[in-house]
Amino acid sequence: MSESIIKNHSRELTIAAAIALYLLPLLGMDMTTYLTLTIAGVAMGMMIFLVASGMSLIFGLMDVINFAHGVCFAWGAYVAFSVFNYFDKLVAADSLLANFMVFLIAVAAAVIVVGIVGIIMERVLIRKVYGSHLFQILITFGGMVVLRELIRIIWGPNDEVMPIPLKFQGNWNIFDIIILKYPIYAILLGLMVFIIIQMVLKRTKLGKIVRAGVENPDMVQAMGHNIFLMFTGVFAVGTALAAIGGLAMAIFSVQVYPDMGDAYLIFAFIVVIIGGLGSITGSLVGALIVGLSYNYVAYLLPPLAVGVNILIMVIILLIKPTGLFAAGK
Repeated sequence: MSESIIKNHSRELTIAAAIALYLLPLLGMDMTTYLTLTIAGVAMGMMIFLVASGMSLIFGLMDVINFAHGVCFAWGAYVAFSVFNYFDKLVAADSLLANFMVFLIAVAAAVIVVGIVGIIMERVLIRKVYGSHLFQILITFGGMVVLRELIRIIWGPNDEVMPIPLKFQGNWNIFDIIILKYPIYAILLGLMVFIIIQMVLKRTKLGKIVRAGVENPDMVQAMGHNIFLMFTGVFAVGTALAAIGGLAMAIFSVQVYPDMGDAYLIFAFIVVIIGGLGSITGSLVGALIVGLSYNYVAYLLPPLAVGVNILIMVIILLIKPTGLFAAGK
């Protein structure tokens, strides 16, 4: 195959190679184990997508490297933790409607609280360092430390067990295949958020302005739109998406702790690089690649679980340096 064909069809070839790669574990495990790992991998990918999509918007549109993104993930988890404890009767109710109601309340609370945190961060910290990646890294790292210490002050320094709505627990037995309930709900949540973001970006005037801002922020400003107000809104949305991801992952892992966002911040950076800056579709595809790779390799060769995603990122960058999807695609 010539070099020109590889360059012209690099995205399709990479995705096809990934699909083939993810079928290989079938050779070394039974179908039940494979399906269990696949569902867990897709669910993990969807939760990473929630974090990475916000980072992709912030990095792709605003050219801001936000090291505090991971602690926003933890804030979302802790806000949900407080909501679940406050509405403990709804959490323990043997009613799917009551459980979904308290889950939606937790999502709304996490989005509002962490969105406000994002607005404060953008106005107080980020706005002063636009255009300087070095200062962005330093100041957002400082913001991360402050927000993490606030978690320890408000909720305490110890690990906590995350309450789980009763109907989110357990599993379904389908043709002798055990499928956990919550990963399915997490997958549906991720898909719903992806659809909403895509509709806003592609079907609304605001979305068109945001997409134009990814390509040429100076032109958007020249057309009379307040680019700084848009930056504030995008930053708030990005941090709110991280909060939803933290909430979802806390239920999945059944725990919350102040440093929980650190590992997923690394995954989010990998996903953003794989998918391409500013691309929500790229974030989704990249997150699924990362989630599936991590789960398969963690089962087959546990020490290589994290390293395999770094290797995949390097290979993709060698084939397509801008990532699988261009911004706005």
